[in-house]
Amino acid sequence: MRLKSFKAMHSQVRNIHYEDDIRYSLQMCQWLLQSIRVWPLVYEGANRLEQAISVIVMTACFTLLFFIIVPSGHYIFYVEKSLNMKVKLLGPVGFCLSSTIKYCYLSLKGSIFKRCIEHMKRDWRVVQDPNHRTIMLKYVAISRRLITVCAVFLYTGGMSYHTVMQFLSKERSKSNYTLKPLTYPGCDWFLDEQSSPTYEIVFLSHCLAAVVMYTVTTATYSLTAIFVTHICGQIQIQITKLQSFIETREMHDNRDHFAVIVHDHVQVLRFSENVEEAMRAICLIQIIESTVNMCMLEYYCMTEWGNSDVIAVFTYSTLLISFTFNIFMFCYIGEILSEQCSLIGTVSYEIDWYNLPSKEAYDLILLIAVSQYPPKLTAGKIIELSLDTFGSVVKASVVYLNLLRTVTN
Repeated sequence: MRLKSFKAMHSQVRNIHYEDDIRYSLQMCQWLLQSIRVWPLVYEGANRLEQAISVIVMTACFTLLFFIIVPSGHYIFYVEKSLNMKVKLLGPVGFCLSSTIKYCYLSLKGSIFKRCIEHMKRDWRVVQDPNHRTIMLKYVAISRRLITVCAVFLYTGGMSYHTVMQFLSKERSKSNYTLKPLTYPGCDWFLDEQSSPTYEIVFLSHCLAAVVMYTVTTATYSLTAIFVTHICGQIQIQITKLQSFIETREMHDNRDHFAVIVHDHVQVLRFSENVEEAMRAICLIQIIESTVNMCMLEYYCMTEWGNSDVIAVFTYSTLLISFTFNIFMFCYIGEILSEQCSLIGTVSYEIDWYNLPSKEAYDLILLIAVSQYPPKLTAGKIIELSLDTFGSVVKASVVYLNLLRTVTN
């Protein structure tokens, strides 16, 4: 009977601002996923027409990405002889490849993300206390700020690399180039890429592919940020309920009040498991991608600094800051998730439990015991995302940088 009452309670709409709140919490993620047409695959309610449009747009996006990967990969491994040029091209093409893998994952695992989004919608639907709603909105604001910073750095550095740097870099201005610049070489074996309008079409396709790459990267980050900050908001609500547990025992049945806390805490843990399952592959790709890209960008910055190329140094530095910030926030989010879920055990001990009857005080042991094993955000169930992991990634990028400099010199 108690389980049925919980289900009935969680099926009722108790937040009159529910629709506006869920729209606000998912807005930035929706913009990003909608632009690459993944949103209809992860959000319930998409009709057949929207799904058909998604298939068409996603096919076009994959075509743009493979238009970079295939010709440039052939050029790097079979045409270009200079090791320095190979290294210079390997970073951008490798990032394109990792973005394509993440795009495939988002497309194929829409059901997992849909389950997480439905859980978020249910939490927003049943929140009743205005103070609890304020807590949830505070964490939504945090996630939106993080996504905005990520997008600004990534798009600024990325689009500068694909446009401004190609025309204004010192390397180009010093040389007597008669060829029109392209970000990714390799199309000349099947196209006359220097003639008009072929050049303009190829250049535009490279820029559009860059937009797809940076949108996919920002979208994966936005999903992680939104899900984890939502978990943190729910945990903070449980902490607030625990802290008011003693004060409200005269107004409510203590057993029922505590049962609601435990039930909601179990729901948060289940949501955490779903989020970890949905994001573990993306986090693994992100760890590998960030380590390689940070190494490459550090090498590019040092090379262009030696060439006194201000435009190139600025572009590569912006991208380096972006990738460093992204992996830092992934690791920081993982750290916060474990820390917040462990905090509920500390709060269970710090409340005035000694004022409770002994049988009721014993119930708090359950929360304390569960909090000793908090959920963790992992990369492929191999690496736990934490601040220690971020330090390891930075150290690894420097080690690979030294190895790369040794090989290229």
